[in-house]
Amino acid sequence: MTNEELQRLVEHISLTSFNKPFVHQARFNPRLRTTGGRYLLQSHHIECNPHQLAVHGKEALVKIIKHELCHYHLHLEGKGYKHRDKDFILLLNQVGGARYCKEITSLKRISTKQYTYKCKTCGTSYKRKRRIDTTKYVCGKCRGKLVVLK
Repeated sequence: MTNEELQRLVEHISLTSFNKPFVHQARFNPRLRTTGGRYLLQSHHIECNPHQLAVHGKEALVKIIKHELCHYHLHLEGKGYKHRDKDFILLLNQVGGARYCKEITSLKRISTKQYTYKCKTCGTSYKRKRRIDTTKYVCGKCRGKLVVLK
C-alpha cells in the first residue's frame, strides 16, 4: 500500500465511521517500532506503522487508523483526546478502534548489555553496556570489590 492509498483509506474511514472529513495528511512512517500509529498534535497529520500492515494485515491497520482518527477528531473539537479521557474511550468503543496494537516480535530489540560485573563480597551482579573501571567503582549494596565476569 502506498501513501496515496493510505490517504484515501483514512479519508474513507473518517467519512464512514465518524461522518466527518479528514482534511490533513496521512502517511506511513517506517521508523515506528513500538506503536501502530500516531497523531501529531501540531500538524494534525497521522502516521501509521507499515510493519503492522505487513505482519497483521489490513484489518489491524483499519483499527489503528480508527484509533488515530479518534485522537484527531476529538482534538479538533476541543474535547478530551488523550487515552485516559472519557470522551476518547467512548468514541473508540463506538467506532470499533483498537485500544492497543498487536506486537511485532521481529522488531523487538535485542539486549545489548555486554559486560557483567559481580561483587566479591555479597555476590550481586550488574549488567552494563559500557566497561567500567573496577578500581574506581564498588558494589552499590555493600561497597565490595567488583570483578568482570563477561
